[in-house]
Amino acid sequence: MTRKKLYELVYAKGITKHLESIDSKYDSLIRDRIKEQLEFEPSEETRNRKPLRQPAPFAAHWEIRFGPQNRFRVLYDIDEEKHAVQILAVGEKSGNRLIVAGEEIEI
Repeated sequence: MTRKKLYELVYAKGITKHLESIDSKYDSLIRDRIKEQLEFEPSEETRNRKPLRQPAPFAAHWEIRFGPQNRFRVLYDIDEEKHAVQILAVGEKSGNRLIVAGEEIEI
């Protein structure tokens, strides 16, 4: 049986600011979901993980959604050569708006 290779999770510089704008009670949920969803097979499309139409905010190619009413979004890119996932943005969806670090982002 072959073991799946673990992807390294690399956080962009601004992620701390993104997380600070979200209620702190969701910190562990967000960190756990990122690890759970992206350490293995981050490029496998699922119901809550999909490629983004280009051009996308933060030059991201992928998005995962999770949390109560799927309110949280993580935008990321995959570097297959380095076997790493670059976490580019973490935001909260409110209606048709995505809020990242307190600012509305067009998606």
